Amino acid sequence: MNFKYLYFRSFLLIYILFSGCVTTPKILFDDPVNTKNKRITIQEKRLFSFEESGIYFSNDFQGARLNDVIKKNDSSFIISILPENEPINPSPFYAFKAWSKSSKNIFLEFNYPDSYKHRYFPKVLSEGKWLISDSSSFQELDNKWILELTLDNRPIIISGQELNSSDIVYSWVNEVIRGKETYVTFKKIGKSKLKRPFMVIDIYKGSPEEKPIVVLITRQHPPEVTGYFAFKSYLSTILDENELSSDFLEKYRILAFPLMNPDGVDLGHWRHNAGGIDLNRDWSVYNQKEIKTTVDFISKTLKESNSKLILGIDFHSTFYDVFYTNEERASTSMPYFLDNWFSSLQENIPNYEVNEQPSVSKQPVSKGWFLNAHKAVGIVYEIGDNTPRDRIETIGKESALSMMKIMLD
Repeated sequence: MNFKYLYFRSFLLIYILFSGCVTTPKILFDDPVNTKNKRITIQEKRLFSFEESGIYFSNDFQGARLNDVIKKNDSSFIISILPENEPINPSPFYAFKAWSKSSKNIFLEFNYPDSYKHRYFPKVLSEGKWLISDSSSFQELDNKWILELTLDNRPIIISGQELNSSDIVYSWVNEVIRGKETYVTFKKIGKSKLKRPFMVIDIYKGSPEEKPIVVLITRQHPPEVTGYFAFKSYLSTILDENELSSDFLEKYRILAFPLMNPDGVDLGHWRHNAGGIDLNRDWSVYNQKEIKTTVDFISKTLKESNSKLILGIDFHSTFYDVFYTNEERASTSMPYFLDNWFSSLQENIPNYEVNEQPSVSKQPVSKGWFLNAHKAVGIVYEIGDNTPRDRIETIGKESALSMMKIMLD
């Protein structure tokens, strides 16, 4: 037996297998977070039937969150909402269907575990349209939030925010890129922990070689759909077929991740992924599959095209509009980008004042990773839970227009 031949053959096989692989270096942060898997509780999908009252509830759909329903009387019910695990950010999310045999007025009392307060004002999906409940139908009484509804035999969805499950998100992406397939690719680059597709939108014109890269991500936290709405407006503006967009995509490349947490979104989670972890604390050691897939794909793309990542924007939601930025700017690829961008936003959006909160990213969050791993400008782009939806569209559109103009100047 020729052992030298076998050794050479084994070495060659290993080289072929791993030469194309890219391992993303871990990034150290001052305040590390343990992001190893934690157990979650999967809610039971079921129909809650109250035959004697003719009232029904269900959590059997993508994005639902409803853990129990208790009847108080013929027209009043307690809705129990539990988190996927604890400890967790105190932002209870809920989504469920309700209907009745005949037209009936009912009252729903929202019940969360102790120490959790109500965050999301109810939205109601009826006949294909989302309506926001007003203060006349949703009130706090004796430290309990009560929603008054009129039901009939047509099921409606009551949700903390407008539902945008993986099916809805990917359907929108396919619609917005239709006819643009010559320069836009929507592709699967991996799977989530629960084997859902993990997707990226890759956008550029001409050759990708040495094109600087802009990364856009959203939905690390499942209920934060107002940030996703801004992402949609931002990306749609970049994809507008006009001279500005064309010039921008000839010079730059966009990698857009429209759904960073597909498991959490479809399971109706408050914040975490199926590994029970806040994904926006895993940008250091990449324990979670979604973050590992993202950073490895970015690293691989940069290597293959001999490119540099210069800007990363992570779209989120909170109680008000705010931009969380890194204090460090001088060492980045675009030291003056933020000043110019914010000035342009204030100039071009009516009655708009930028709320910027710069800081040093001590915990392993996305904006810190963009800076520390790539010397890129990193931004957490937060939209308020209750910011008017048409206002979000305006802010997202102008943000993209201003970015393209500044980076082409």
